[in-house]
Amino acid sequence: MLPTITWDNDRVILIDQRLLPAEEVYLECLDHIQVAEAIEQMAIRGAPAIGVAAAYGVALGVQKMEESGDWDGEFDRILTRLENTRPTARNLFWALERMKQTFDNHKHLALLQLKETMIQKAISIDKEDVDTNKKIGYWGRELIQDGQNILTHCNAGALATAGYGTALGVIRAAFEQGKKIRVFADETRPLLQGARLTCWELNKDDVPVVLITDNMAGHLMKKGQISAVITGADRIAQNGDTANKIGTYSVAVLAKEHGLPFYVAAPLNTIDFSLTDGDAIPIEERNQEEVKQLAGQCITVPDIEIHNPAFDVTPAKYITAIITEKGIAKPPFELNLASFKD
Repeated sequence: MLPTITWDNDRVILIDQRLLPAEEVYLECLDHIQVAEAIEQMAIRGAPAIGVAAAYGVALGVQKMEESGDWDGEFDRILTRLENTRPTARNLFWALERMKQTFDNHKHLALLQLKETMIQKAISIDKEDVDTNKKIGYWGRELIQDGQNILTHCNAGALATAGYGTALGVIRAAFEQGKKIRVFADETRPLLQGARLTCWELNKDDVPVVLITDNMAGHLMKKGQISAVITGADRIAQNGDTANKIGTYSVAVLAKEHGLPFYVAAPLNTIDFSLTDGDAIPIEERNQEEVKQLAGQCITVPDIEIHNPAFDVTPAKYITAIITEKGIAKPPFELNLASFKD
């Protein structure tokens, strides 16, 4: 299993996903600001992974507190910096809420005890994510049949989580069952998470994988070469509308047109039960250079206007099922997702 992120004494160690697959380099974050920058710059990415990173970032921030300081004020500044990194992923805010609750419940302790408590909470969020992903894989593997070709978009594997993965966790669990499956990974422009990360992960695990460009999916579906589609998610509304990497909506529409199941794999902390539908999901707009450049080279007219939303929202009507750690939810999602709430 890939070491996406770990706590090592007084620092957070994470694999720099911007450099994969060419280089396997690890970053050391010594404070919450460095963690926030790693999230913003996508050195670490994937909704569950940035949730774990944010939890560790809070723990790092608390380590810098001093006895004579304004603990509440300092904590609020730490939280605000991490909240302002990426707006779409629900897991980020879920993890920060957990860390704030822990701080509020234990700030009466001596400072050394408080610091250790915050570290242990972040570690528990990390371990919980791996366990959750394995449960998602357990439920989801039954949806994958022997001999199928599975299309996935972006990267929802171990790199996008604390370990094992959501969408790739389902694929990984089916493969571990002995099912002979093949994965079609689309490249996922503009940052090529499919080409760089999904192919790298699956290749390491000896799972057969074929790389395609983003605009090949419809052709392969029409030719009968795709059996099902599975993706991860960054935020899911209570009605099942799902925000995921830009391009997911197009793949879902194509799957519907060709009569193919479209599955979403995500932990329950990705679901934002405060939102009735996907129209209220905030969509991050990222730097224009991500579209303008490829491998550091400008690929278009230098002063062209560029639109670069990081995510789109797939309406629930295109989703066959949502796979969670508590089971598989099918329509009506409002009812069936709610039944999984604690």
